[in-house]
Amino acid sequence: VRALGATGRSRRNWLITAASAIGTGIWTMHFVAMLGFAVSGTDIRYDVPLTVLSLVVAMTVVCVGVFAVGYGRGRTRALLTGGLTTGLGVASMHYLGMAAMQVNGDIVYDTVTVGLSVLIAIVAATAALWAAVSIRGFLASLGASLVMGVAVSGMHYTAMAAVSVHVHGSGTFAGDSP
Repeated sequence: VRALGATGRSRRNWLITAASAIGTGIWTMHFVAMLGFAVSGTDIRYDVPLTVLSLVVAMTVVCVGVFAVGYGRGRTRALLTGGLTTGLGVASMHYLGMAAMQVNGDIVYDTVTVGLSVLIAIVAATAALWAAVSIRGFLASLGASLVMGVAVSGMHYTAMAAVSVHVHGSGTFAGDSP
């Protein structure tokens, strides 16, 4: 909102700040939720470079979406472009974070549920960007924030519902001592 009222470098700086805060917040919600994920019969480890890459993806795609809305000429087109980009990016961040998850087994995804999670991410991102440029006032902003929190969580848990883990015989990883 402050970015839309600013010009020049100030606008750019507000948009970068917003993208950093939003992207980091979405990634943090995802990763904290992943820390609560358990699979019976195996430990879960995370590939650190892929996990960090998922954070960079979240911040980058939110930045693209926020800049599309912040500098877009046609409001509807800017919202659709920004929402699509940000939603696909949030979904990419989620599934990249899932790829970072290492278990002693195979991770399989239900394609239809994955598609639904991506659709939820796109709709939620578009609604969030719309709210950022359309809603004024503290209570309206608070309500929009709560709705978007539920939408982002809904995307995450829908995506997690797409996951099946088929554990191999032992709970240890190759190379670990029993």
